[in-house]
Amino acid sequence: MKRSAPYLFLTPAIVLFTLFLAVPIGYTVYLAMLRTKVSGLGLGKGSRREVFVGFDNFAAALADAELWNGWLRVLGYGTLVLVVMLGLALLFALLLDSARVRLAQISRIAIFLPYAVPGVAATLLWGFLYLPSLSPIREILDIDFLGATTVTYSMANVAVWGGVGFNMLVLYTTLRAIPRDLYEAARLDGASEFQIALRVKIPILTPAIILTTVFSIIATIQVFTEPTTLRPLTNTISSTWSPLMKVYRDAFVTGDLYSAAATSIVIAAISLVLSFGFLRVVRNRAFGEG
Repeated sequence: MKRSAPYLFLTPAIVLFTLFLAVPIGYTVYLAMLRTKVSGLGLGKGSRREVFVGFDNFAAALADAELWNGWLRVLGYGTLVLVVMLGLALLFALLLDSARVRLAQISRIAIFLPYAVPGVAATLLWGFLYLPSLSPIREILDIDFLGATTVTYSMANVAVWGGVGFNMLVLYTTLRAIPRDLYEAARLDGASEFQIALRVKIPILTPAIILTTVFSIIATIQVFTEPTTLRPLTNTISSTWSPLMKVYRDAFVTGDLYSAAATSIVIAAISLVLSFGFLRVVRNRAFGEG
């Protein structure tokens, strides 16, 4: 009984993992290897049937120019979001952990609060602020926020506004776990608050910074809410602006589930390569591994 106890505790997690992760992934791989073959006009009984095509759908997905154009747009969008969002999160975490900070609790809540707003609601909120006929901002700044050259920055603004608070909280929690004796020793050695932040806090924060960066990379690759919600407000966002938008179009607009399944697996593979590639590059700093 003692030997089987661990497996009994693990059973619910294993069942949930199998039903809601392993089985859907397996079914997606299965669909990605099929295609509908149409005979004649495709109207009679049995004129449409599924046939096994192996890796043909994957080859078509990799050769699709729309998918790679979407990746290029997401790359520019993601670079902007990662730099600004994580930079602000680190800055706010360091400021809130400063010995001279005032109203720290209210500030933490104010910075974290946008993260609690659902993504669709946040994007609609900013979308109305971007519209020329509704935005009070347009009365001050003569900028077309939904123009072809600015819409990426507008979407990045929504992501930064909603994501800074979560990343700040992760970094701030890590800072609060650092023994205060380290700061006192640095002050006795004549270090200023800026030097303490630069030479003591940030090096200790490195693993947490890397963790938030990996999560942010994955979230950025999966960008879908912002462009999809803003798309009805402008004609500068195509139906394949991001890779996931292309998957949605193929699956639910054109009805090509097999192509959508193959493309989604390609996206997942690229996400894993980018995430683990980043971890491999920085693992020595993060985990002390060579």
